[in-house]
Amino acid sequence: MSDVNQSGLSDNAAGGLAYITIIPAIIFLIIEPFNKNAYVRFHSWQSIFLCIVWIAVDVVLNIFGRLVPLGGLLTMAMIPLVGLLFFILWVIVIIQAFNGKRFKLPVIGDLAEKQANG
Repeated sequence: MSDVNQSGLSDNAAGGLAYITIIPAIIFLIIEPFNKNAYVRFHSWQSIFLCIVWIAVDVVLNIFGRLVPLGGLLTMAMIPLVGLLFFILWVIVIIQAFNGKRFKLPVIGDLAEKQANG
């Protein structure tokens, strides 16, 4: 799956770069030839959905920490652990994308696949 586009960037490289931040993912969904490639679109959408979930979980933990008695103590322990888990997951999807694999995360992988093929 390492075809090189007219841009000189392979599909694998574009798929991996889509995870670096949300910005390349959005750019790849807008600019040709990447927006015509199902592999790059899949990883771009999965990157966007992963970012949304990561932010949502962080917001929920922070709200929980402020509203629930002793919640601050729990979130002080949980936020670094959840952050570490998301970081490990992020590294895994980057490596898989650079290696040409369509590694689907639970739930958001299916959403990304629907967006990429639809």
